[in-house]
Amino acid sequence: MTLAADEPAPPVAPASAGEVVFASREEYHDTVAGFRASGFEMCADVCAVDYLSHPGRHLPGDVTPERFEVVVNLLSLSQKRRVRVRVQVPEADPSVSTLFDLYPGTEAMEREAYDMHGIVFVDHPDLTRILMPEDWEGHPLRKDYGVGRVPVQFKEAPGPR
Repeated sequence: MTLAADEPAPPVAPASAGEVVFASREEYHDTVAGFRASGFEMCADVCAVDYLSHPGRHLPGDVTPERFEVVVNLLSLSQKRRVRVRVQVPEADPSVSTLFDLYPGTEAMEREAYDMHGIVFVDHPDLTRILMPEDWEGHPLRKDYGVGRVPVQFKEAPGPR
């Protein structure tokens, strides 16, 4: 990651937690681009977390906890290093920049985070549902999503369909 001389580095978690960088939404894309430029050639995972029931969780430094968090796991095979980038995403505006331009393989992972949590990835080339039907209402992995009962229908099951 390259930073200007007058630019403060994003907060980093203690070494016991591995290499974890907390970036703001504004720094998110540039932070990941910096890791890409410094040899992190693989984005292993992009996922979202809903911290609805943990609003006061401990975060380092001046990181303000938000309801949602996007977590990106980057891997450098040549340096044998792994880094996790965590960005807080507010409930009122659940959106972050897409990483598709840096890591094209994030396309499906970002769609899953959108489908399950409702996180919008700005400038994503095809931000549509990937797991749920297109007409599904809501985002099933949100902690406030109503738990209901959907009857399971098997193809060979006897009885009315």
